[in-house]
Amino acid sequence: MRDQKLSYIYALSAVLLWSTVATAFKISLRYLTPEELLFYSSFSSLSFLSILLVKKGLLKKAMNYLKNHILSTIILGAINPFIYYLVLFKAYDILPAQEAQAINYTWALMLSYLSVIFLKHRLSFYDIFAGFLAYFGVLIIATKGDLLSLHFSSVSGVMLAIFSTVLWSFYWIFNTKSDTDPTIGLFCNFLFGTFFIAVYLFLFKTIHSISIEGILSSIYVGMFEMGATFILWLKALKYSENTSKTANLIFLSPILSLFFIHYIAGEKIESSTILALFLIISGLILQRIKPATR
Repeated sequence: MRDQKLSYIYALSAVLLWSTVATAFKISLRYLTPEELLFYSSFSSLSFLSILLVKKGLLKKAMNYLKNHILSTIILGAINPFIYYLVLFKAYDILPAQEAQAINYTWALMLSYLSVIFLKHRLSFYDIFAGFLAYFGVLIIATKGDLLSLHFSSVSGVMLAIFSTVLWSFYWIFNTKSDTDPTIGLFCNFLFGTFFIAVYLFLFKTIHSISIEGILSSIYVGMFEMGATFILWLKALKYSENTSKTANLIFLSPILSLFFIHYIAGEKIESSTILALFLIISGLILQRIKPATR
């Protein structure tokens, strides 16, 4: 059953929650290392997805899928949540939240470029120009608007943020061949991903004493970045009478995010960030309205 009004309610709920995650990342990293945040948030998301599958009577189906797709699930779980979020959290640990989240939104453009190589898609003029706009915005972020000096405030942070878009794009490219229920796929990925980060922590890191603030913030990240919000977005698309209209609401997220970053995380929003975000969003919109070339 299609219901555009209901679709908007689900979509706006997802967008609102996604708008808070950059702030949640930054606050969480005041109490946890990137590795600790990844473990506790992944475990929280896995717990949520397990309960959801039991409630929907899909746990047995998930186990059967896991048994028949063990290799692909291991690969996808290694990418997301393990490597992707480890890289992303390290980027947030280095960069201001406003900069890391703006760069992270370029993943859709990165997906287009990698799809040319791995899915044999064609690259249009719109893709190229959209990329120019968006990555010029990234350059503005990297130099904090001082383009002539080419002095980069944090090369490692920017490179990590860009690398996270590559990982996320690979995750979606590999997922194009999956025909299972998205909740089942996500559960299986997090089952392995959580195991990987647990082993990584045991072998290479020391877990410090965890504060209640760290636990609560990581649960929030696990629920509203990795778990529940994804389900809300799928429901929004399911009920939508016009997928494009619903999907375009995602562009509200980085704008709303600046509000939370400023008033909750306490960051001063730089004029260079606003300009960069304008260019990035313009590039994403241009890419979305381009004529079909595939």
